Amino acid sequence: QLQLVESGGGLVQPGGSLRLSCAASGFTLDYYAIGWFRQAPGKEREGVLCISSSGGRTNHADSVKGRFTVSRDNAKNTVYLQMNSLKPEDTAIYYCAAVLTTVPRMCDLRHLIYEYWGQGTQVTVAS
Repeated sequence: QLQLVESGGGLVQPGGSLRLSCAASGFTLDYYAIGWFRQAPGKEREGVLCISSSGGRTNHADSVKGRFTVSRDNAKNTVYLQMNSLKPEDTAIYYCAAVLTTVPRMCDLRHLIYEYWGQGTQVTVAS
């Protein structure tokens, strides 16, 4: 069974940091591009960051530029989202998603192309 599981969410004060993990089971992430998305109540799902299957290319939303980074450890079959300088507007459920690709540098923030999704992890930024 193909599965993605996010972890690492929680409550953090403004200006704080969190690292989310996205662990895959039932398949290897080697040939999958990974996207991180978030959805706040009453808002549409937003693409936050993506990383290509090779790890050589990333893309990010303007709202997280300079604060969030993405990395992957294919040996551990895990992708990470490091979030620094968190703001209250970063509060949302965060999801990771995977799409199989033959293009090593493919990295896309459009959620409709992703095939597999995790269940999400809540991130709350509040004092």
